[in-house]
Amino acid sequence: MDKIKVAIVDEHPIMCDGISALLSDAIDIELVLSARDIPSLIHELYKRPVHIVLVALYKPDPEDIEMVKLLCNKHPRSSVLILSMYKIENLIFKMIKAGAKGHLTSETNRDEIVEAIYTLRNGYDFYAKTITNMILRNYLNDNQEAEERKEHEKSLSVREMEILKLFAQSYTNKEIADRLFISVRTVESHKNNIMRKINLKTTVDMVKFAIRNNIIDLY
Repeated sequence: MDKIKVAIVDEHPIMCDGISALLSDAIDIELVLSARDIPSLIHELYKRPVHIVLVALYKPDPEDIEMVKLLCNKHPRSSVLILSMYKIENLIFKMIKAGAKGHLTSETNRDEIVEAIYTLRNGYDFYAKTITNMILRNYLNDNQEAEERKEHEKSLSVREMEILKLFAQSYTNKEIADRLFISVRTVESHKNNIMRKINLKTTVDMVKFAIRNNIIDLY
C-alpha cells in the first residue's frame, strides 16, 4: 500500500521538527513537505501533492480561517487536519465550515495524531473528544432552539404565516400589501407580531426561519 503523504504547516520550525519526530516511526506515513505558512504551502503543493495537510495554530486569528478555506479550495484532494492550541468554540466551528476535515487540540498525543491521519486518509472526519463534545452540545442546542421556534410557529395565524412566506420570498412591504389588499401599516403590524411570537429580530432572521422550517422551498 502506498504511504500516506503528509505536509506540515507550522510557524515554529522547532515545533515542526517535533511533530516530524512523532511521526517518524509510522512506517506508512511519509512527511514530504513543511512550510511556515499556508500561502507558501499552497504553492508547493502544486509540485508535490499530499494526502494530508497538518496545520498547527498557536493563537486565535480569524485570518487563519480564510487561509484554510483557500487551501481547501486550491487543493481539494488534500484533507486538512488542524492542531490548535486553543479551544474557542466559534473559531473551531468556522474552521470546520472552511473545509477542515479534522481538528485536534493541545491535549493530543502521538497516537491520536496518527489515528487522525489514517482516518482522514480513509475519507472520514476526525475530531478530538473535547471538540466532538462541543459539536454535539451545539447540535443539541440548535435542535432545542428549533423545537422552541416550532412551538412559536404554531401560535402564528393563517395571515401571519402567509406574510412570513412572502417576506421570505423577498417581497417588500408594499408588494405584500398590494398582493393581499391590505395597507402597508397592516403589513408592518403583522411583521412585528411574527417576530415577537417567534422571537426573531430582523427580516433576515425571518428568511432563515422560513427556510429552516420548510415554509418556503429553495430551488
